[in-house]
Amino acid sequence: MEKSDYFDFSPVRLFDKCTNGGLKAGELGLVTAKKGLGKTSILVQFGMDSLSQGKQLVHVSFDQHSSNVISWYESIFTETLKKKNVSNANELKNEMVRNRTILNFNQETFALGKVVNTLKALKDGGINVSAIVVDGVDLSKVSAEDMKSVKDFAVAEKLTVWFSSTAEGEALSDSVPAAMADDFAAVIHISPRQDGVYVSVLKCHDMPATTDILKLDAKTLLMTAK
Repeated sequence: MEKSDYFDFSPVRLFDKCTNGGLKAGELGLVTAKKGLGKTSILVQFGMDSLSQGKQLVHVSFDQHSSNVISWYESIFTETLKKKNVSNANELKNEMVRNRTILNFNQETFALGKVVNTLKALKDGGINVSAIVVDGVDLSKVSAEDMKSVKDFAVAEKLTVWFSSTAEGEALSDSVPAAMADDFAAVIHISPRQDGVYVSVLKCHDMPATTDILKLDAKTLLMTAK
């Protein structure tokens, strides 16, 4: 199996289909939910999808140790290919994750603007960053100026950036502060229902908001069709 095969099997293909192509280069996306519903899982699915395209991925975590992040990637990779007959799974996984860099920060002491400076330093050091996921950011502690610096970096470098953040409500205004609403091209929210956990698109380019567009598998937390 090649990386391109993983790309074909990726749950992100379902997301792209539902959102007319998903996030584009130079754009920011946001995944929100109450705690413990699967935000990290979706971010890692986006991360693995980028790695399957040969992109250099930086995974920034504000609330998990590197060992936990690595475990998430192991799990998502394994579950995505569990029903496939793959003889070179370990070789393929190692080939993909060697393009991944994990960074851990404490948001109490390390502002988002400094993260951008770190990403610029990585690029200057020869790591051709082309996709970023930022897990566990508290948007109430992020200034509009710092978010703009991330947006400017994404546009200048033509890369995608997916964030995750905790949000209790299901409206767009519950997920994104008004001052940052225009910075995100896509916002998706995870919500529990009586028959499972669903993904709603609160915003994605010009498409109308769509409730419960995808479902999270109860065992694997992979995005699936309803």
